[in-house]
Amino acid sequence: MSRIKAFVKKYREPILYILFGALTTLVNFACFWLFNDLLGRERYLISNIIAWIFAVAFAYVTNKLLVFKSKRFDLNTALREIPEFLAARLLSLGIEEGGLWLLVDKLGFGDFSFEFFKTQITGELISKLILAVIVVILNYIFSKFIIFAKKQK
Repeated sequence: MSRIKAFVKKYREPILYILFGALTTLVNFACFWLFNDLLGRERYLISNIIAWIFAVAFAYVTNKLLVFKSKRFDLNTALREIPEFLAARLLSLGIEEGGLWLLVDKLGFGDFSFEFFKTQITGELISKLILAVIVVILNYIFSKFIIFAKKQK
């Protein structure tokens, strides 16, 4: 048991990032699935942007407070962190949107669809899953080394 505690203590930050990253991804996918169903599959890029907004709000709060323990709440910190966080997430959104367009429209993933446990799995959803891995890695790098980095005084 002490080895597990030591491991968790040593790798607390990456473990929490993976946990809250998974929850952020769940928020993103649930919103994407919902809006893709409501707006129609042909509007998958719009559904992705709406899902991104919900996921970014969730990610900012959990990353700031729980993962990177950024305890500063003054105006100057907020004026630095929030635009940096949004800029990094906009960059990863651009990568995801471009990747979705490439996979769905150009490489034909949009033609795929199958049922899994009474749930329709579409090519858009499969493409989003592939791109989620890339986006999570990029977002961790941006958050760890730029946005919530411990600043030297």
